[in-house]
Amino acid sequence: MALRSIRAIDYMTKNPVTVKPSTSLFEAIDIMLAAKVSGATVLNDNKEVVGVISEIDCLQAILKGTYHGEIGGTVKEFMTEEVDSVGTDMDILAVAELLIKQKRRRMPVVENGKFIGQYSIRSILNAVKEFNLK
Repeated sequence: MALRSIRAIDYMTKNPVTVKPSTSLFEAIDIMLAAKVSGATVLNDNKEVVGVISEIDCLQAILKGTYHGEIGGTVKEFMTEEVDSVGTDMDILAVAELLIKQKRRRMPVVENGKFIGQYSIRSILNAVKEFNLK
């Protein structure tokens, strides 16, 4: 079995960290710190991906707020709205190539317009590790 034949969906993170656009900036930071992740997918009430929020986004928001004398706000104000997502039919190497090419740590997986999980660098590394143990 070649690594290319490994289905990425088998290594997708099914319950990754997510937040809503209305989540406060500091609550999002607390959620990411508690989960030990560097970012979260932002979902609307219909489980559709509307953005991502990263540690960098949060740090920029804090610095901007410090300069203007007001720190805080919601995820919607600071999230990145342009989000690439992928479907469920990719092999593991295609996902790895996409993450590297687009310089992403994670990518949402969408099926029928709804968020179902995410691929991450960590999930790809776990797949490779498991493959090499076989």
